Amino acid sequence: MEQRITSRKNPALQQVKKLLSSKKAREEMGLFVADGTKLLAEAVRYCPGLDTVILSDGVQAQVPQNVRLIRVPEDVMVSLSPMAAPQGALFLCRLPEKTPFIPRGGMVLLDGIQDPGNLGTILRTADALDIPVALLEGCADPYSHKVVRASMGAVFRTQVVQVSWQEAKAACAAGKIPIGVTALSERAMDLRQAELKNMAVVIGSEGQGVRQEILDSADAELIIPMNPHCESLNAAVAAAIVMWQMKL
Repeated sequence: MEQRITSRKNPALQQVKKLLSSKKAREEMGLFVADGTKLLAEAVRYCPGLDTVILSDGVQAQVPQNVRLIRVPEDVMVSLSPMAAPQGALFLCRLPEKTPFIPRGGMVLLDGIQDPGNLGTILRTADALDIPVALLEGCADPYSHKVVRASMGAVFRTQVVQVSWQEAKAACAAGKIPIGVTALSERAMDLRQAELKNMAVVIGSEGQGVRQEILDSADAELIIPMNPHCESLNAAVAAAIVMWQMKL
């Protein structure tokens, strides 16, 4: 059933603003917001928790009958959308149930990846290459609209796993999965020489790299060979190289 809202002060629209701006609100309400017609099509196809769709007047999209549909004037959509040039579609999805961490060889652990674009890109690449990923402490919220957009719908198609380092370390030890870390050190092994498909590999944060406590616990340090005058790679690029090597 379609509902029309013209007031920017409507409670349903105020809820959207809170969800866009606050992780705490997302967790309390059990909802997150995404934007754009292409992402909406992905959510309709893959996300069982699609809850509410908000469309600008004149924008057409396939919306399941069991999903609440709200129509708003274009100026109201502009006031709501986080995009500079809104596509005329916002939608709310229910946060999925927490997924348990299951250690596997050939998986990636993300340590403190704070940039939403990087995190979303890593999730998108992992989805494309069918590589399991788990988020350790300090990562951006995978259900912020920026991460969802950068993931190009990967958060709808895959389960996002979040786990503490201590839990991940214990689970990998119990499963006899060695842990490798990407590090710029003289003792680091060329990752092309490592059996990455048997490892869980930690990718560190954009500015600090892998935490010292993780470095101290790792079974192997790995380095991506590059031109000596280059200090490092973007975290999402480094993760993509590691994941591709895991498939070889």
